[in-house]
Amino acid sequence: MEILDATQTAARLPYQELADSIREVALARSSGGPQAPPRLLLSLQEGGVLLVMPASDREISITKLVTVHPQNPERGLPTIQGEVIVMDATTGERLGLLDGSVVTARRTAALSMLAARELAPRQIGPLLVVGAGTQGRAHLEAFHEGLGVSRVFISSRSSKSAISLAGHARGLGLEAQTVEGPEEVLDDVSLVVTATTSSEPVLPEDIPEGIFVAAVGSFEPEAAELPPALISASQICVDTMESAKEEAGDLIQASQAGAFSWEDAIALEDALRSSWRPEGTVVFKSVGHALWDLAAARTAFPRE
Repeated sequence: MEILDATQTAARLPYQELADSIREVALARSSGGPQAPPRLLLSLQEGGVLLVMPASDREISITKLVTVHPQNPERGLPTIQGEVIVMDATTGERLGLLDGSVVTARRTAALSMLAARELAPRQIGPLLVVGAGTQGRAHLEAFHEGLGVSRVFISSRSSKSAISLAGHARGLGLEAQTVEGPEEVLDDVSLVVTATTSSEPVLPEDIPEGIFVAAVGSFEPEAAELPPALISASQICVDTMESAKEEAGDLIQASQAGAFSWEDAIALEDALRSSWRPEGTVVFKSVGHALWDLAAARTAFPRE
């Protein structure tokens, strides 16, 4: 069994290939191929969460174990820690162990990039990243690699983190600038990523029409990065409908406020399968799914 560290896992998961693998898994889902039960969520101390996520297709099975501890940055530890065990679906032979934090970051960013590639009215940016942690960094990389974004604005509660991410962006060849808040540059961008641990909205209710927003930070009913009014004014696409209805606080709260109906949302797999091309502002809300981890395992351990 191969045990891959963070650097080795990242090398096996280039964003373009990963996005294509996610697309294949999403399209194959309705034909009885890849399958994944609802993930198990167990509350831990100080707001921490343990997530257990199995998935399988005819060739590969995986189980992902992830812990999320929002207070960890104050301890000098990563917020997200975990691993993905990859197995042969026929024999159960253990093929490898992937770094779960890297898998989570890269497959989430590749998923957002895929959605932007398919649905964003203007795909090449400029990009605004709200939140300068692991997910903000991965999304910046994915949108640069997959969409050709060359200019980025970064907003974060931590100016130190924002400055650090801007430096990383410049190292990749992007023009990068930190800003105090999203409102400063919303008139100048066409792509927005919200990747925070905030339980309160980080974007205003009214944003310019034609922006594509990938909201990836909140994954609990009580947390929402986007306000109901913004949801109401946007075309909504979700990574999977069943997970969104359970965990997408942005949409759950908007629905409870009467600003949104689930009938008006479309799942990514249906959007990929159809000719649906939204007009106006587009919100892609993802909360994560084991199928996307399966897509990562398929990318890292291709089968002949």
